[in-house]
Amino acid sequence: MTAEAYDFAVCVSTALEGDGIPSTIGGRSIALIETGVGPVNAAFALTRFLSTHRATAVIACGVGGAYPGSGLAIGDVVSANSETYGDLGANSPEGFLDMQAIGFPVIGGSAPVYNTLPLDLFPHARRVPFVTCATCTGTDADAQRLVARTGGAVESMEGAAIVHVARLMNAPVGEVRGISNLAGNRDRSAWRVRDAAAAARRALVAWIEEGAC
Repeated sequence: MTAEAYDFAVCVSTALEGDGIPSTIGGRSIALIETGVGPVNAAFALTRFLSTHRATAVIACGVGGAYPGSGLAIGDVVSANSETYGDLGANSPEGFLDMQAIGFPVIGGSAPVYNTLPLDLFPHARRVPFVTCATCTGTDADAQRLVARTGGAVESMEGAAIVHVARLMNAPVGEVRGISNLAGNRDRSAWRVRDAAAAARRALVAWIEEGAC
């Protein structure tokens, strides 16, 4: 049996982030994958999909928090030029040790990949480094430590897992997010999740309509 094929597999963590994404954009077929929140859910959902379907490309679409010093404001839209596992590694008396420091690549081979994964596609012209954490940053001090260690600008809970699976499955991958909040002292009253999700969707749709990849 021939696997069903799509032009884009679009991964969103929640129904809100995927709300209104059509099944066809500019003549391109879209498979919308609602993964659930967190890296394990994201990895499982995309792996299950790509095991039974074909996709020309994988795109993560959703919301994220902007780190201090990123120059980003709530409502901005950005693409990931890289994805970094922000909390994958080990603590030590000397500080945090990433996967390269402890000698375990997340993707092996002749060019091993450690915490930071490259991307192939860029649904928005503005590109910044993204960071994925299983625990959302909730204090200014934690945000500053992550920025110092990773150089990241935007945080989410799923992006690196989606990029990781796409790379293992040899699928070109991109990521676009709207900024819903500032990643620092947690203040839900200032978040604009719905607006940020809508902005990311608009950017994705426009990019595909303009003849993406």
